[in-house]
Amino acid sequence: MVFRKLMAAFGAGVEVDTVLQNSNVRPGEVLRGQVNFRGGGSDYKVEGIFIDFTAVVEVESGDNEYKSTYSFLRQQVSGPFQLASGAPQSTPFEIPVPWETPISAIGGHPLRGMQLGVATELALAGALDKGDRDPLFVNPLPAQDHVLGALDNMGFRFKKADLERGTLHGSQMPFFQEIEYYAGREYTRHFNELELTFIAGPHALDVILEADKRGGFMSSSHDSYNRFTVRYNDHPGQVEQSLRAGLQAMAQKRGWF
Repeated sequence: MVFRKLMAAFGAGVEVDTVLQNSNVRPGEVLRGQVNFRGGGSDYKVEGIFIDFTAVVEVESGDNEYKSTYSFLRQQVSGPFQLASGAPQSTPFEIPVPWETPISAIGGHPLRGMQLGVATELALAGALDKGDRDPLFVNPLPAQDHVLGALDNMGFRFKKADLERGTLHGSQMPFFQEIEYYAGREYTRHFNELELTFIAGPHALDVILEADKRGGFMSSSHDSYNRFTVRYNDHPGQVEQSLRAGLQAMAQKRGWF
C-alpha cells in the first residue's frame, strides 16, 4: 500500500496508510494491522481513528435494483491525539472478524461477485475523511468448506455469489449471502439451480438451501427451502449426509420424486 493524502481543514495534507498483517482471514479470527500517519503542513488534533468492515450489497427497491456499500462492523482503534506537522505516527489494531461475515475467497482466490473491504476513517478536528480502503478476503470455516466440498462431490457447479439486503431469522446482519449453483447431475431433472446461505456462530452454523423447481409445459416454477445445522466437529461425511437429506426433504415436500 502507499500513503494516501487527505485534505484536511484549510487544505493542509495529512497522509494515511493502513497495512493489514493478513488480508486473508476466517470468521471468528482476528484481523491485525497498523494505521500509519504522516502529519501535514501544520499540527492537527485527531479526534479518533475508526475501522469499518464494508460490503457491497444488492438492494431492490420496487422494480429497480442497485448496489450499495454497507458497513457491518465499526470499531474505534484510537482516541484523540495530537498529530504534529510532518511527524509520522502509527496505531496498531486487532479486530475480531464477526462469525457471520460472508465468504469472499475460497482457497485464497477471490469469490466472483463478492466485494468486502476494510475502510479507515480519520476524524480530524473540523473534518472527516475516508483515509484508506483495502480488500478483505474472508475464507470459509472448515465446516463451510465441508458443505462446499460436498456440493462439488455431488456435481453442483458454481454460478455466482452476491449479498442481498435483508435480515434472516437467527442473523444479526443487515444482509445475507447467496452462493448460487447449477444443479448437480442427480438433481438436474428436479430443479435448475440451488442457492446456499450460511449463518455461522461460534459453535455451529446453519445451512439454508433454496432450490428452484424445474417447470415443465403448462406448469409453474416453485421454490423449495430447507434449513439444517452443521456442528464444527462434524466430519465431512456427516456434512454431506446432512446436505443430501436436506435436498431430499425439499424434493419430497414438493413432490419432485
